[in-house]
Amino acid sequence: MEPGTGEKGNRYMKMKIKYSNTEIGKLEVIKDFLPKPEDLIFKEDAIKVTLNLSKSSIEFFKEIAQKHGSQYQKVIRNLLDRYTSHFSQ
Repeated sequence: MEPGTGEKGNRYMKMKIKYSNTEIGKLEVIKDFLPKPEDLIFKEDAIKVTLNLSKSSIEFFKEIAQKHGSQYQKVIRNLLDRYTSHFSQ
């Protein structure tokens, strides 16, 4: 049975969230460093690897690549390159 379905799932879906006005501590806003999906389209040399990803992730990257006339593997590679570049400095 899928999560959130059936008798038990319906019970949790109907539960109300209770909010309070208590302070949970100082929150820090972290600047979003990840690029927009359309900024992930460009060419670069690559090494071939095998990687298992979720179906939903692949569908997302294929959709972005199709919108911009690229390949989903390149979009994923560019995302990883930007991520590693950000944290390797």
